[in-house]
Amino acid sequence: MIQNSLIQSPVLRRRSIRKYIDRPIEREAIKMLLQAGMAAPSAEDERPWHFIVINDSSMRNLIPFIHPDMHILKNAPALILVCGDLTRQKASGFWIQDCSASTENILIEAQLLNMGAVWLGIYPIEGRIDGFRQFFQIPEHIIPFSIIAIGYPGEYKEPADRYDESRVHYQKW
Repeated sequence: MIQNSLIQSPVLRRRSIRKYIDRPIEREAIKMLLQAGMAAPSAEDERPWHFIVINDSSMRNLIPFIHPDMHILKNAPALILVCGDLTRQKASGFWIQDCSASTENILIEAQLLNMGAVWLGIYPIEGRIDGFRQFFQIPEHIIPFSIIAIGYPGEYKEPADRYDESRVHYQKW
C-alpha cells in the first residue's frame, strides 16, 4: 500500500511560493528547470515552447508596469517566461496544452531542487500578451503564455491535500 504519498510526492508537496530569500539561482539550476520544461509531453512532438530567462533585477522591477498584479515578481531572483511558437503547430491550438505541461514541469522541478515557484498567467489576456510582447521584443508569431517566478523560498506552506472523491467518476458520469 502506498503511504505518505502527500509527503513523498513532489507534485503533491508543490505549493505556490511568492516570497524568496535574497540568493541568486545558479546557472546550472536554471538549465535543469529548462530541461524539465522541454521534457514535457507535446502534441505531435511539436515542442512549441521558447523561454526567456530574466535574472536581471532592473528588468524584473519593470514587469509590474506591464501588469500591476505581477508585483511579486520583483523579489524573485529569476523568472522564466514561457512562450508558444505558432509556426510549430501541426495540430492547431495544442500549443496551449503543451506550454501548460512545460510550465508545470518547471514548477515540479523547482520543488525537487528545493526552490519555490509560482505560475502567473499571461495568455489569453490580450493586454498582458501585448505588454510582454512589446517589453521583451517578442516576434508576432510567438505568444507569451506564462511567467514563472523562481527562488529559494522565503516562506513555507504545508502540503495541501486537495483530493476530492466527489470529482471522480468511473466509466460514466
